[in-house]
Amino acid sequence: MDPEKAFGRVMATLRRDPRVGEAKMFGALGLKVGDKYFMMLYKGQLVVKLPAGRASALVASGDGKYFDPGHGRLMREWIAFAPDLAARWVRLAAEAKGFVASLPAGKTRAGARTKTGR
Repeated sequence: MDPEKAFGRVMATLRRDPRVGEAKMFGALGLKVGDKYFMMLYKGQLVVKLPAGRASALVASGDGKYFDPGHGRLMREWIAFAPDLAARWVRLAAEAKGFVASLPAGKTRAGARTKTGR
């Protein structure tokens, strides 16, 4: 599936929630709840923020990979999903929205990064 079309479907579905707004992160269009980003389309991949344990399980399964914004550092709570998993993008993004919305105010960056290869 075309990543732009798949992302448009994700955006349309999740924007139904009045708490969700559009924003840019790393120059990519995405969504946030309040002031907390939870997803974006980056170089044709859906990138979402999930709890570290869930993120590591998705990486271990081969479904996703840790997101690297190009600084040589992986972000351990941000997982990138290729377009071939686009059928799951809405569910993954909704899961990310729920996770980020549950974080206490000001808790957006703690433990978000780890060195490449770790």
